[in-house]
This record gives sequence, structure tokens and C-alpha cells, in this order.
Amino acid sequence: MKVYETNEIKNIALVGSKGSGKTTLAEAMLYECGVIKRRGTVEAGNTVCDYFPVEKEYGYSVFSTIFYAEFLNKKLNVIDCPGSDDFVGNAITAMNVTDTAVIVIDGQYGVEVGTQNIFRVTEQEKKPVIFAINQLDGEKCDYDNVMHQLKEVFGSRVVPIQFPIECGPKFNSMIDVLLMKKYSWGPDGGVPTITDVPAEYMDRAKEMQQVLVEAAAENDETLMDKYFESGTLTEDEMREGIRKGLVDRSIYPVFCVSALKDMGVRRMMEFLGNVVPFVEDMPAPVDTEMNEIKPDSNGPVSLFVFKTSVEPHIGEVSYFKVMSGTLKVGADLVNIDKGSKERLAQIFCTCGQIRTPIDELKAGDIGATVKMKDVKTGNTLNEKGFESRYDFIRHPEPKFSRAIKPENEADAEKLSEILNRMHEEDPTWVVVQSKELKQTIVSGQGEFHLRTLKWRIENNEKLNVVFSEPRIPYRETITKAARADYRHKKQSGGAGQFGEVHLIIEPYVDGMPKPDVYRFNNQEYKMNVKDTQEIPLEWGGKLVVCNCIVGGAIDARFIPAIVKGIMDRMEQGPLTGSYARDVRVCIYDGKMHPVDSNEISFRLAARHAFSDAFKNANPKILEPVYDVEVLVPGDKMGDVMSDLQSRRAIIMGMSSDKGFEKISAKVPLKEMSTYSTALSSITGGRSSFSMKFASYELVPGDVQDKLLKAYEATKTEED
Repeated sequence: MKVYETNEIKNIALVGSKGSGKTTLAEAMLYECGVIKRRGTVEAGNTVCDYFPVEKEYGYSVFSTIFYAEFLNKKLNVIDCPGSDDFVGNAITAMNVTDTAVIVIDGQYGVEVGTQNIFRVTEQEKKPVIFAINQLDGEKCDYDNVMHQLKEVFGSRVVPIQFPIECGPKFNSMIDVLLMKKYSWGPDGGVPTITDVPAEYMDRAKEMQQVLVEAAAENDETLMDKYFESGTLTEDEMREGIRKGLVDRSIYPVFCVSALKDMGVRRMMEFLGNVVPFVEDMPAPVDTEMNEIKPDSNGPVSLFVFKTSVEPHIGEVSYFKVMSGTLKVGADLVNIDKGSKERLAQIFCTCGQIRTPIDELKAGDIGATVKMKDVKTGNTLNEKGFESRYDFIRHPEPKFSRAIKPENEADAEKLSEILNRMHEEDPTWVVVQSKELKQTIVSGQGEFHLRTLKWRIENNEKLNVVFSEPRIPYRETITKAARADYRHKKQSGGAGQFGEVHLIIEPYVDGMPKPDVYRFNNQEYKMNVKDTQEIPLEWGGKLVVCNCIVGGAIDARFIPAIVKGIMDRMEQGPLTGSYARDVRVCIYDGKMHPVDSNEISFRLAARHAFSDAFKNANPKILEPVYDVEVLVPGDKMGDVMSDLQSRRAIIMGMSSDKGFEKISAKVPLKEMSTYSTALSSITGGRSSFSMKFASYELVPGDVQDKLLKAYEATKTEED
């Protein structure tokens, strides 16, 4: 195939809500540019973009798919992204390496929560946006209502390029106000019949064209002056004005298509080829040192690997964007992240699983290679001597977690290798080996996201796994001072074990005064602090240990062992085995034996003394609480509120956000375990939510009682 120059390349992300028809649109685009001779369907499982077995099994996109279209002597690199909120990471990645987002709207449902979520990403990344209203042939399609929603939600920058003459099953023609022509199709779509605008639609067409001309003129002073002089612009001038408006996001053009019938697709592709910005028209990306890296094909060779997939019979396929320079087959590059050398023996342009070998790729182009030695998603590959590195993709926080283990414990190591490989393919699958919970936790964007992971492990890797609800990382603390002492004594012939520790514990807060005098059971204990250790805890909070021993009751060499014993119990709290935090300990007395005392004796004595004191210090359990934000259609507001309140949520506020309601709440993590599934069920998949750790808070008394009983039961079973 032809090698395209940087000024002939356009990179486009195909995004939108689940069910909006992106994959069907991609299939029509491939058909129109001659890559395929026959269009497949999602239902038949034979589309170019949904080629993984799991996608055919579920009937929806799971991974982003890269394809190219050679059209009008341009190369359009397109990334078809999954629409489900569970797989939003793919869309975020795609919009970081492309230059324009085509947001596909289901003409039957209009603007959905997923539409808004995707639009927010384009705002963050400052990417041009084009709306494509699809499924105009749908029974419930209402073009005027969809346009009203688009303008209401996204403002006056939304400017239609076309309008259909009739929606629904009879849709077969539309008016293009940029070209002022009528497009009509036969039953099979494809190449349209182009005629003049009929008289009965001329007034509406002229009115809409005037809005488009004004929007185009606003983006260039020269065009604005000409518009004021003549009252109109030529077709080429309008294209130039729209291109500039796309770059600075002052115009969001709207197109009409029926992807299933291949109507309007060719016209939209003409616009993509003629009008949308080239790679070099967009602001240059920056490296980690904030240096601009311009897409100069004569510059140093630099690649960013944005996606890795494992495909049957091939292994790892690495997808990359050429950030700078001209990449040629056989290039020797350095992995800046790892310092290793890589040779690209083959480079390809891809259409799904179809790989076309090519000799070279210019700056701004997107390609793939195979059988790299040590390259992962997010790595930068440069020619020797060029040190720029890229790290511009930020994935959303996980929202759904499950503990995972193999059915056969002997397969634990194999499972770990598989999970690490899966994370490389999709970084939004997060894997954590939790020392605290003693579980392997996999997290993702929702139940479907993790169900897909499980399906792939069991069907592709032939390893059966078990999902379970993850344990909650509770914390333990105390609310008052308490005293305890413990003597550890053991004699078993020869040297024995002896250590006695007396200590007082109390809640710790930053800035509290030094310990002075305590009273327990009418007895006074005066502290004489010799030294203080302040230990920040990995899991949050602090442990403060004050050495208040006088008269040499315990030798100073045993103090570290006592601190270790206390830490043993901080790491496995006396109430539920959870981490303890925010405790001050005063070691004020004890006894030792000239022969039998040793470190292990004092460590055990301290552990028991601390545990006894902790249980008498009115201990409390803390639970992680998250800030949760839910975006929900107005008609489902009441149901969602009721469900949140049943989850012990504290509603912090409510507001309207462009046609949807936004609920802010604080919710215990324990209650969020099934929230992703419940919210989808309540709202028919029309809502989304985000969650972020806020703080640890005291659990209610009844919840604490249940946790204590459950822990005692497990201890009994273990004993």
C-alpha cells in the first residue's frame, strides 16, 4: 500500500454510547473505501472490528479496534471504541492518540449518559467533535428531538450539516446544507443520487446554511470580513472555516447516517477526508518534560505504544503511534522505559485482524508490530540518542472489584501470569495482591468488565477461576485510654523465656501534648518520657511509642522487641484482624530475668499486653467511605435515591447537569460491592457513576457487632 505523508493522515476515534451502532458504521466505512467487499453484521459475528471470540459471544465490542480507510487520497486511521461504560478505558486511550472524535448518537434515544461521559473526555483532551446521528431508519427515531437535545446539552456550537426528509423505516433521503444538495438512496444504500434541493425544502435549507456560514466565518477574521461584505462564503471557504472551528472546538458539526443501510456514510467520509484537521493541524503533544513533539517526518524516530493485544496463533501485537520521524522496517529502537533494545522486523497497517505489511510509516501515522521482546502498553520506543518519553493517558479509577482465585490452588502462579498479561492488554483491569486482605483483587469499570476477564481466562486460557466478594479493608482504633500488663514465662529445661511489660494506650491525634499523668481504678500513674518513636503506618495513621521506663526495670536493648510486638498487633488488630491506627503507647514498667529474658519474650509479652489494653480502650472499627457521583436521567432520580439510601449513603447534594441529574453522596465501600449492577438494572443502563476514596469513618454499632461475631466465628473455625 501507499506510504502516506504526515499532511495526508487523519486520526479519528469512533465513540458513543453502547448500542449506537459504531461497529456497524465502521463496517460501512470499510465497505465504502473498498477494504471489504461485503458488509458483516454484529448479529452474525462477522464484522471486521468485533473479531475476538468474547465479542462474538457477548454481541458487543469489548476492545478498541484500529482500521484504516484510504479515501480521497487521504489515509483515515480510525479506532472503533466500545460503547459500554465498562470499557471506557479504550475510548480514553483512543482519544489520546487520535485528533478528532466522531460521537455516534442513536437516533432513537438521543443524548445518553454515555454520550456526555465521552464528550467530557473530548473536553479534557481538547479534541474536535463531530456528531453522527445514526439509526435514522429506526422506528422511534426523531431527528428534530435529537437536535434539540444536542443543542440543549452541548450548546449553540452544535451546527447541523444535514437534515433528513423523513425519519423511521422510510428514511432514504436528506438535504446537505453545506453543498445545498439532496442525497437519495435505493433500498441497498451505497452510492447516492445527488440532485438540487427541492423547492419545498429550500427555505429550511437556506436558513440552516446561514447558521453554518456564520459559524464557519466566526473562526477566521478574513472569512468574517468577506462574510460581512458578501453575506455568504464559498464552499471551500466554509470548509476552511469549519476546519478551524473544529480545531478550537467552536463548532460541532452534525451528520445524518443509517449505518445499517449504508446511507449517508460516504458523504460523512468525504467530510472527514476534506475538512477534519490533519495530524499537523492539531496542537503538538508533549513529552514527560513538557517539550512539544511535533509530527515531523524528518525528525528523530519516536513511537508510543498505546495498545497491546494477544491474538491466537500470533501472540502479542503492539499498536503504536509514530510521534516523530519516519519508521522503517528493521529499525533498531530503544525502549526508553526499560533501557532495552528492540528491532521492528515487521510493521503493519491493520484493519481488525487483517494486517497489511508496509515498508515505512511517517510521523502521525498509526501502525502495529509483532513479537517484540519486552514492550508493554505505555512504553516509548526511540532511535538512539533521543530521550523523550510519553505518559499522557490517564485511566479512570476502578468501580467494581472481585477477589479471584483458581479452582485448583496449584494454578495460583499460572493465574498471576495471566492476570498480569491481561492488565497489559487493558490497563483498566487492575490487579492487586493484597497482603492486608490475603486475597488477589481484580478491579475494573463494572460487572461486565470483570465478567469479560473471567470469560477470557476460562475460555482462552482454559483455567477455571472463582470470583467472590472481596473483604473490606477495615481499620481498628480506640476511643479512650486503657492500661494492661502481661508476663510471658516459659520454662522447658535449660534457659527459659521471661518478659513482663506494663503499658498504657490512648487515642493519638497530631499535636497532642506529651503524656503526663493517668488514673485507673483510683490509682495514679505518672509518666516520665525518656524518648518517643513516631511511626507513620503504611495503611494510614500513626503509632507513637513513648519509653517511660525508670529505674532500669526493662533493659533498653529490649525496647525494639517490645515495639515489634506492638506492631504485630497493629498489623493484625485484636477486634477483626484488620490494621489498627492512631494509637499512642506508653511503656512505663515491667520486669526481666538476668538469664531467661530475651527479645522473643518481650515481643510476646508486648503483643499480649497491647491486645488486652486495646480491648479495654472502647475500641471502634473504621470503614472506608467513598465519594460517589451518579449521573442519572430525571425520571429515574427517585429510584436511584432510594437505592443509595438503602446502602447507608449520606446524600451530599443534587444538581442538574445538561439534561441529567447529578447526585453526590458518601457511601461505605461495603455497600458499593454490587452497585454497578444495581444501577444498570434500575436505569436500564442509562446511568453512570464514579467513586473516589474519601476517608475512614466509624461503623454503626450494629454493623460492628456483626463484624466482631463474624471474626470470632472464623477464629473458632481456624482453631
